[in-house]
Amino acid sequence: MLCALFVLGATALSPAASAEQSAFTLSSTAFADGGVIPKVHECTSGGGNDPAKRNESPPLAWSGAPADAKSYAIVMRDLDNANLIHWVIYDIPVSTTSLPQNVQHVYRPPVPAGARQVYYRGSASLYGYQGPCSPSTVNTYEFVVHALDRTSLTSLNSGSTTQTAARAITAASVGSARISGKS
Repeated sequence: MLCALFVLGATALSPAASAEQSAFTLSSTAFADGGVIPKVHECTSGGGNDPAKRNESPPLAWSGAPADAKSYAIVMRDLDNANLIHWVIYDIPVSTTSLPQNVQHVYRPPVPAGARQVYYRGSASLYGYQGPCSPSTVNTYEFVVHALDRTSLTSLNSGSTTQTAARAITAASVGSARISGKS
């Protein structure tokens, strides 16, 4: 009987059981996975005058990252527009597990300290987040947080393109988690 209890206890503590409890996840307090992205996170370009559209990045939080993560990066894509990349932020310190709403639109935002953002060369032409800009259709936008195997993507700089950055992030990724929303 004691041996049976020991075996049951060991099974409950097995790596498979703990892996289920520590799945890498990404979430936002602004919208549920598959839900509607609030207007405050939509772009301000396109000629509209809607004061609710402020192009603020949504708050994001992640947990359960792989133990060998040394930094994080986030890539946001419009899945219904040829996977157009709307945001790349990388070199997020491994001690950081969330981003606040409205990360500043600069190459090196003060929060999170040490992070860098890619310049968006589209309708807005700015560093950092470019929110959904689909005035006549509802598109799906995917945010992916990548756990990276290095503390810094030293091959990237202030002139790197979103595609170059996304390739470097994918090459260094040891795990990822995602959330999507519609706008």
